[in-house]
Amino acid sequence: MSRENSNLPAAKDAVRIVPLGGLGEVGRNCNVIEYKGKLVVADCGVLFPEETQPGVDLILPNLDYLEDRLADIEAIVLTHGHEDHIGAVPYLLKMRQDIPVIGSQLTIAFVEAKLQEHRIKPHTRVVEEGDALSIAGMEFEFIAVNHSIPDALAMFVRTPEGNLFITGDFKMDQLPIDGRLTDLRAFAAAGEEGVDLFMCDSTNAEVPGFVHSEAEIAPVIDRVIGGARGQVVVASFASHVHRVQQVLNAAAHNGRKVAFVGRSMVRNMGIAEDLGYLEVPPNTVVDVKDMNGIEPNKRVYMSTGSQGEPMAVLSRIANRAHNRISVGKGDTVLLASSLIPGNENSVFRVINGLIALGAQVIHQGNERVHVSGHAAEGELLYVYNILQPAFAMPIHGEVRHLVANARIAVRTGVPAENVIVAENGSVVDMLDGECKLVGSVPFQNIYVDGSSVGDITESELKDRQILSSEGFIVIFAVIDKNEKAIVTGPHIQARAMAEEDAVFDDIQDDVQKALQEAVDNGADTYGMQQAMRRVIGRWASRKLRRSPMIIPTVVEV
Repeated sequence: MSRENSNLPAAKDAVRIVPLGGLGEVGRNCNVIEYKGKLVVADCGVLFPEETQPGVDLILPNLDYLEDRLADIEAIVLTHGHEDHIGAVPYLLKMRQDIPVIGSQLTIAFVEAKLQEHRIKPHTRVVEEGDALSIAGMEFEFIAVNHSIPDALAMFVRTPEGNLFITGDFKMDQLPIDGRLTDLRAFAAAGEEGVDLFMCDSTNAEVPGFVHSEAEIAPVIDRVIGGARGQVVVASFASHVHRVQQVLNAAAHNGRKVAFVGRSMVRNMGIAEDLGYLEVPPNTVVDVKDMNGIEPNKRVYMSTGSQGEPMAVLSRIANRAHNRISVGKGDTVLLASSLIPGNENSVFRVINGLIALGAQVIHQGNERVHVSGHAAEGELLYVYNILQPAFAMPIHGEVRHLVANARIAVRTGVPAENVIVAENGSVVDMLDGECKLVGSVPFQNIYVDGSSVGDITESELKDRQILSSEGFIVIFAVIDKNEKAIVTGPHIQARAMAEEDAVFDDIQDDVQKALQEAVDNGADTYGMQQAMRRVIGRWASRKLRRSPMIIPTVVEV
């Protein structure tokens, strides 16, 4: 889609939807809903970096779109407590701290704990299924949906220009661990009232049939823990309360103790237990520092790191870098989560590292130890048929997921011309129940790198990629600008390259000649540096078959 139409007129009477993340990717879900100049931010999550983004900690939604309109934001409304839906809330609140944050009890508890780390005291409001709030001239009704975290909500949004239905992340597990079903009666009521635009989770739209029930996982986890000879390390998302509950139950059944490992795991499970979402069997959970006094065949570590994150617990264990936990022959590691697209290489690297240490590794590829939290094709068919929306705009997924979701919409009777396959930055207006893609706004990635937010550019990331894969060459020379003579150098050194510095002997004379010519021709410092860079660059490409970063420095005396 063209980015040319970036100066769009105001929405006027239309309800405007602008996705600031979550389309064409799995993560950083964020949609802005605008009506008569007032904004509601529906979810505000983060995206985790890929290997092509070295050094990046998080990727935020395009919050730049909101920078000049912070006073117009009426609320942040959250569907559930996963990082890809709440992780960027602190960064938006740093721009304006008094924006109300609305969500379910567990979601708000997770957000408040996160904001405490950022020293932000938020204005929060807890809602539950069945509640309805008037926000920015629109009515938000909250509907219970089942997901891989308790307390998830969909949103039915009534506006003067039509009704929106936003699923958030959901599935239709008929035997959920907490007994909380996706409320299909409320879905049907919304369908009877009329859904003009359906914004639906697309993550599993390519997967045929129905997602298996969480209830099918418990016996497998119990069997794995019961059959383990040594320690057991279970890695999962720090917010996957249901999976942790199953691990606790299996550990108690097999007479093992459990220690939560990882700051986010300890924090979130403490919150879940305090609020009654996690039932801890008596005498089961111990502090990780007390595990050394327990026999290895009685230990279970419940950790973070299921996606191969470099600094998470499991990666540090695989690299022998964890200060308390090590694994070896006879130990079992269980990865109780699915792979997020883009994380495959990182996860397999951790798996290989653990196997090399002698551990047995159980994962989704060799045992049914995880089921997805997202509705598959069969479930989506049911939902489309129940709601019978006039227009559909798939959300939450890579392009292939969005397109698969769009096909489902068409198969269930949504006219093909009424299905909007949008992308981040697209602008969709709804007026009198009619929805139209009217253009786009500029979109860019906002990178978090340590304490830096938004300072890292695509160009700098490209430099990091070159450094990591090609190495770099440093050239240093000193010039007497009055005598137009080379005083020292050029000295050439390489870093992160296999070749010894002696390899540059062959090109030394050519670099010196190019530098002297630039000096004789009255070039400035930049011109002299570029003269050396060109010679070295051509030589490295021809001789070494590489494109290293070249850093020339000229000092004039």
